Amino acid sequence: MTIKTERARALGFVLSEGEGNISRDVVTILSGAGVLAAGTILGQIIAGAATAAAKSGGNTGDATISAVTLGAGAKIGVYQVRFTAATKFDVVDPEGFKLKSGVTGVAYSDDLGFTITAGSTPMVADDGFDITVAAGSKKFKPATAAGTDGAQNASAILAYPVDATSADVQAVVISRLAEVKAPLLVYGATLNDDTKKAAARTQLAKAFIIAR
Repeated sequence: MTIKTERARALGFVLSEGEGNISRDVVTILSGAGVLAAGTILGQIIAGAATAAAKSGGNTGDATISAVTLGAGAKIGVYQVRFTAATKFDVVDPEGFKLKSGVTGVAYSDDLGFTITAGSTPMVADDGFDITVAAGSKKFKPATAAGTDGAQNASAILAYPVDATSADVQAVVISRLAEVKAPLLVYGATLNDDTKKAAARTQLAKAFIIAR
């Protein structure tokens, strides 16, 4: 006897949604995401690359900055790194909030990661660097268990199956104000245990997508 497996049905995971199109959006699925089934939990690529440069007007000292990386909480915009003494600096995020302070020669880690290395001429007060975090593509891909581009935050569910193996594709998603069937949700490869799956469902709940 031949056994056949039924694929996830389009919108079969939906228990209820808002009237009209209030629960749905049309989005772009990132090329390379592969063949995705209806019910796949998605995250949006919010943040792009981070680049650093000496502050406008230049510095007195000649310290250098390297190994700039994004943390999970990185915000879009310009972070200001300003020295308060020859080897000490403060960091202010794009919204004006002061993060933890740092010192030269020690890897810094908060919203951003980087290392400042002292040069031959000491830095002086108000010397510093500007680190610009570019906006991401705003495209979607299967939500991930970790990362820094934004897709680590589950925020939508794919309504209809798509093939984004070799090109971006347009897709309908459930993005808010809905109840969904937890057993019919589809998780990306890195959401590979019960704890990670539960975390993704908790993230969906922040968008008022409730898994039952």
